[in-house]
Amino acid sequence: MVVNLVDVKPGSKVKVIQIQGGLGTRQRLSCLGIHPGDLMTVQASAIMQGPIVVEMHGNKVAIGRCVAAKILVEEV
Repeated sequence: MVVNLVDVKPGSKVKVIQIQGGLGTRQRLSCLGIHPGDLMTVQASAIMQGPIVVEMHGNKVAIGRCVAAKILVEEV
């Protein structure tokens, strides 16, 4: 089932299906190493609208909730 990254629980391993949003959003995520088809593990999801921390390619990246809502993922 495809959901946005905000709805995924910590500890889940997911695959990026699609990145919604404009060119700027897609370029910013590309610079962080997030592309469709990549696998990532959600490390932490802060309470009270904080960032979501994901691990991919051996690196941890914090993504704001507004941007994370534009990343569609599927659990693997």
